[in-house]
Formats: sequence, C-alpha cells, structure tokens
Amino acid sequence: MEPILLLAHVEADGTLGKPALEALAAALALGGEVSMGLVGATVEAAANQVAGCGAVRFLGVSGEPFGQARYATDAAAAEALCRASGAPLVIAAATSRWARVLPGVAYRLGGRVDTHVTSIAAADGTLAVSRWFYRQRMEAVLTRAERPWIVLLEAGCVAAWSGPADAAAVEAVPVGGVETRTTVTGIEAPKAGEQTIRPDAKLLFVAGAGWTKKQADGAVHAAEAEALIMGFLRAAKASLGGSKSLVDLSGEGEAVLHCMTHLNQIGQTGATPRHPKGLSTCCHGEEPHVVGWRFVTERRAVNLDANCGWARGKADVLYVADAFEVMRQVNRLL
Repeated sequence: MEPILLLAHVEADGTLGKPALEALAAALALGGEVSMGLVGATVEAAANQVAGCGAVRFLGVSGEPFGQARYATDAAAAEALCRASGAPLVIAAATSRWARVLPGVAYRLGGRVDTHVTSIAAADGTLAVSRWFYRQRMEAVLTRAERPWIVLLEAGCVAAWSGPADAAAVEAVPVGGVETRTTVTGIEAPKAGEQTIRPDAKLLFVAGAGWTKKQADGAVHAAEAEALIMGFLRAAKASLGGSKSLVDLSGEGEAVLHCMTHLNQIGQTGATPRHPKGLSTCCHGEEPHVVGWRFVTERRAVNLDANCGWARGKADVLYVADAFEVMRQVNRLL
C-alpha cells in the first residue's frame, strides 16, 4: 500500500474533532504507512492526542494565522504538508474547512481530488473509494492512477479512532509568505438553547409541511407547531430537519416555521444525515425526502394518512396519529 498523509485541522480547544479521528481510523485501516499533517494555532496537544495511533511521522504547520479557517492560509498549509510528506495518497475529513480548500490544493499539486467519499478500501495494494451520485440513488466505486490523490471522507461513515495519549515529536513545516485579504474578527453563534442543527445528536427530528396546514378544527396552528417542535428539540437535544416542501413555504406566502431554514433541508439538496434514529412528522414521504435520510439507522414516522409514502416500507414504524397530539404527550413526558 502506498504511503498516506492524514490531513487534520485543530479545533478551537486545541484537540482533533470527531471527523478527523474518523478519517484517521479509515487511513490506518488501509495498512500503509500513515503520516499525520496538522494545521492550527498550536498542534502539539493534537499530536499528543493521537500519538499512539502508529503514525510514522507528525508534521505540523502552526501559528496564529493558521488558527482560523481562511482559504489562503489553509491552502498554503495543506500544500506545504503534502509536499513535505511526499505521500501520493492524502486523506482528510470532509469538514467545511477542508472541503472548500483541498480541491484547490489538488490543482496546485497537479493531482486529483474526490469529495463526498463514504468508504475507503484497499484491494491488492490498490485504493478504491465509494461515493453516491444522482441524489444518493447510485453508488460508484472509483480508483485513480493520478497522484497525488486527495480523498475527502464524509463524517459518520467510520468509527472514530480512540487510544491513549502520549508525547509526539512534531516536525515543523515552514510556509512561505502568504498574502491574506481576510481578517477574522470573531465568531457569532446562536444560543445553545436555540441551536437546531446538531450533527452529533442521537435523534433527527424531521418536520413536514403538514405542520403548517389546516388542522381538524379548520385553522392553522403554526405558532403552536413551532412551540411543540422547539420544546422537543430543547428537551431531547435533537437535530432538526425539514422537507423541501416545508422550507419552500416562506417564498409562497404560506404560514411558516421561523425555526426552519434551507440549512435544515434534507432530501433534494443531497444532504445525508447519519443520526442513529430519526422521527418524521407530518411528511408525505416523497422519494427525494426519504432518500435524503437513508443513512439514518432507525426511522419512525407520525402521520394521519395511513397510505402516505412512509407507510410503504420507508419507515421501520409508522404511527397513524395526529402529530400535534403525539408531540404534546412526548413533550409532557420529557
């Protein structure tokens, strides 16, 4: 197996995040020599965190300019690490930070890149990666002869590496003068209680357009719907997803849920959540929406229509009930 470079950026607390540890586990499973390439304000703590993984080298680009996500500095750091390692295969987690940078790095190196990879395997010394096409309806297995080959692995596809911490010797890799036109002045984040997108949550709660339609009394109860949904998200620490029909309502003059944006949409956007459990409410079960969360392990649905798409084998359990009544009881229990 060819030598491998595992690229990882350090989180704000100085450690490696779960996606980086998943990519590390995938790289180690291939059986080749693995080098670690770390980028961050400081990288020593992150290197010590994975010192017992068996990597043959620890390379690092550190300094204040590399502590923040910025294309110019991240691209320069990744390029320097790839050249210093000389590895023909480069694996990285498909985080937002790497996803926008590494395709450009592949161009600078004269190599190739594959994104949205869901599995990596080696057969007879040849690397093969799998990814989905056409809204996750077709899976392809790809190999490439061009080198270097950069592979961006999606989160949630591999169990994260875990092991004891130790002391690691990090080789500092110099980076030439990088001209930047971007200054990071701070980070604005929503209050923890109002956060609706939680990739690591154990449960994905999916809301459909039925929440904003007329109910049994002939009236629309959008405000109550939003209160029930947000109450459940706060109590269960669940993540919120929405069908395309629901997130598009804001442009159609219909009643909307203010907690729902296009960032919550799953399905036709190609977003593929990988939560252990999923609960769909007031959704009609159209195919693109179902395909969007096909990687959720256990799927349940609440819908008044026993003949909806979810009843035709797309959910493990279907509750034929009023979602308002169900969620009132669930919130009361929580």
